[in-house]
Amino acid sequence: MSAHVSPVRTYVVIFLALMAGTALTVWAAFQDLGALNNVVMLTIAVVKATLVVMYFMHVRHSSRLTTMTILAGIFFLLILFSLTLADYATRDWLTVAGH
Repeated sequence: MSAHVSPVRTYVVIFLALMAGTALTVWAAFQDLGALNNVVMLTIAVVKATLVVMYFMHVRHSSRLTTMTILAGIFFLLILFSLTLADYATRDWLTVAGH
């Protein structure tokens, strides 16, 4: 299996995109978007993390096994988040009056 070599231009473009994402994050931090603040920040973070994983960690040109491993990790992370959210959302169900 031969290694894929990306041109320097690709890394420069991804770096500039990450810097633009950082500037967008800073700008969004000073905006009052109400309930959308967290959604906007998480969206920017996910896009930046995806760029890092795909290009700087070379997942874009790796085998299908690597892609499946990453997708399985994301799937189990979503399971853990959903279980944590379910626990947090049902905390007040067990409160006893007067305690």
